[in-house]
Amino acid sequence: MGYERVLSPKRSISVNFGKASLPKLVNINTDSFQVQNDKKRSGVNISIDYRFYLARENKFKAPHGLYIGPYYSYNRFTNEVDWSAKNNSSTTNISTSTKFNIHTVGFELGYQFIFWNRLALDLILVGPGLGFYNYKATIESNIDPAKREQIQEGLKQLLTQKFPGMNYVFSDEEINADGVMRTNTIGYRYIVQIGFNF
Repeated sequence: MGYERVLSPKRSISVNFGKASLPKLVNINTDSFQVQNDKKRSGVNISIDYRFYLARENKFKAPHGLYIGPYYSYNRFTNEVDWSAKNNSSTTNISTSTKFNIHTVGFELGYQFIFWNRLALDLILVGPGLGFYNYKATIESNIDPAKREQIQEGLKQLLTQKFPGMNYVFSDEEINADGVMRTNTIGYRYIVQIGFNF
């Protein structure tokens, strides 16, 4: 859901929010671990941008035309999964809880069409920015440190395989002893939105 408020013939502010979640973990099996229950996935996205519609390039008033401006975006993903860890002679049940936060600030270039005075088609074409990534994995079972480290590494691999672009973001990062992995790097935003102009 989004709302854009025109502040003047050349400026506007836009706010967007909605649900989001990481992909469901199905048929994830390794030599040591197997997903038993991907029991909870949730998330949220909130973003805000301030737009300057370029008067010299546009023959229409805002919100129709070419615009530039800064933006801020926040994404939060949570996931709870039950695993079974297989050993030579036994199986251990393990529960993991992960939280993944992404803050991105940047600058965007876009164009918004208004058809028949009502239908809006908003295209954010270029949106480079700086992303701040914070991933935390909590293991809710009493297991030895070696197996804990193995699970944490497995969770990192799942994140980088299932979430597009995360193999680049976390390529040189490791999960520390507290289950936390942090980094910042260049991010990118592109959006296609359809709306109603009133």
